Amino acid sequence: MSSIATGLRARGGRTLFGRLSGFVGRMPRPVAGAAAVLLLLTVLALAADVVRPLNETAVDLDSVLRAPSLAHPMGTDEVGRDLITRVIHGARVSLMIGGFAALLAAAVGGALGLAAGTLGGRVDTTIMRFTDACASQSHFFFVLLIAVLFRPALGGAGAVMLAVGLTHWPALARIVRGELLSVRERPFVAAAIGGGAGRRRLARRHYLPHLVPAIGLAFVLTIPHAIFHEAALSFLGVGLEPHRASLGNLLADSQQALLLGGWWVSLFPGLVLVVAAMTIGTIGEYWREHLHPRWRSELEL
Repeated sequence: MSSIATGLRARGGRTLFGRLSGFVGRMPRPVAGAAAVLLLLTVLALAADVVRPLNETAVDLDSVLRAPSLAHPMGTDEVGRDLITRVIHGARVSLMIGGFAALLAAAVGGALGLAAGTLGGRVDTTIMRFTDACASQSHFFFVLLIAVLFRPALGGAGAVMLAVGLTHWPALARIVRGELLSVRERPFVAAAIGGGAGRRRLARRHYLPHLVPAIGLAFVLTIPHAIFHEAALSFLGVGLEPHRASLGNLLADSQQALLLGGWWVSLFPGLVLVVAAMTIGTIGEYWREHLHPRWRSELEL
């Protein structure tokens, strides 16, 4: 057997590809379908510059508000731009913002939850009271406030990512702390402490590996929220710059087209927005059910 095949072979003689195939095969059909749709959407978004190159400033006044056709499968917008091109590029921007915003939220929540559970005492009490205070507020108000304040310095995309990341971490912080308190009661932690392990070593070698699934799940479930927040902020005019193609900007631009009968200008970006959020949410819910059912109520982001 070659070294590559040996490296890909997992425990019990099964290859990693075999285990992955088995996991996918056990998925319910709706979840497998959601995964396939999300994969297709992601591939199209990543290959947007190759599949449909975009010139964000180009207009074609001879093709204004043309209905869907073979030449323009999703029609054209109010200045003659091909809508499918803008939807593909808009999906890429929205998915990118959602991913980075969710990553920031997972990092903040994971770090605070780890610090609270590891240090304990007054540090734990202070962090959790701060977490409770943040969780009790209307996070969309703070998303809007942060986006407005930081948009001039960070640009639309940076402000949206920062706003979502700084408002969606409390649920994860609670879960990380709770799981850490449970891990601390296990025998291997007591053995490590008896062997002289300090707090830093305990956190790095024993706590963090057990917390990765919770952090990863929260990351996945935050992405749809970030996508919807980007759309809402761009629709309100405080998200991405108006010339940038994003799903939120496309929906904002469609208001005038709707008055002129261009129903397709809002239909297709809206469908892509809902499909992207629903597929990610479906996969995240399936993961949550198999990972830890009691997180159902705690991970309501």
